[in-house]
Amino acid sequence: MDIGAGGGGGGKAEDQVAGSSEQPQQRMKIGWPTEVRHVAHVTFDRFHGFRGVPTELQPEPALAKAPSASKTAFGVSTESMQCAHDARGNSVPSILLHLQRRLYDQGGLATEGIFRVAADGAQEQHVRHHLDLAGTIPDDDDDGAAVDVHCLAGLIKAWFRELPDGLLDALPEEEVARCASEEEAGRLCGKLAPAKAALLDWAVQLMADVASEEGRNRMGSRNVAMVFAPNMTQAVDPLTALKYAVQVMNFLNLLIERALRQRRQQAASATAKLIS
Repeated sequence: MDIGAGGGGGGKAEDQVAGSSEQPQQRMKIGWPTEVRHVAHVTFDRFHGFRGVPTELQPEPALAKAPSASKTAFGVSTESMQCAHDARGNSVPSILLHLQRRLYDQGGLATEGIFRVAADGAQEQHVRHHLDLAGTIPDDDDDGAAVDVHCLAGLIKAWFRELPDGLLDALPEEEVARCASEEEAGRLCGKLAPAKAALLDWAVQLMADVASEEGRNRMGSRNVAMVFAPNMTQAVDPLTALKYAVQVMNFLNLLIERALRQRRQQAASATAKLIS
């Protein structure tokens, strides 16, 4: 690297500098690297994380399973996140499965107002930091309080809300608005790319789980669809966003009712087989 000051012995240049308190501008020339070596070839596997990292560069054990190739697990594409398969075979980001499992284990489905009641902001930031860092959910927050189910539910909604592209934005708005039956809603889902279709199916099954406990949590299918709808699109104009959110709510409600109906049919079929 050569660094030289712009000098000059000419009188004209001296006249220009004279009377000014500024120093002559320096010019920096950066040359090509002289010593280069290939340390390792590192890739990010969506199901195993970073692969090929040299031993001396391996992160601490607590950080070894980074949930994303980025510095955050929120606001990034699913292509750069670690994924796993749910019970239906959908490829879903691991942190969503962690949040879901913890939510269910702590009795979240039976909690009144789940996904509607706002979480404590400080606790949500604390859990988000752990998810960003290592893809784990802490047992408690900085004050020693147990992580609340409303915090877990809020983070699931936040994950969808902060996607680079709204999950349902790839669907034509006019077709979403015209959707009036469960069958039409199901066919419309087929227009999504496989990765987004899998995410939507996972989300709908989650909403159906919540709606199936309406007797305890007071969150029927329409209520669940209402709180999820604003997180599934990213309209810039507030008025447009509000109007479209109503249409998305109706669309999600149809999908939830469809999922619940399919479950009832499967249960009835299984019962009939046992009797016969």
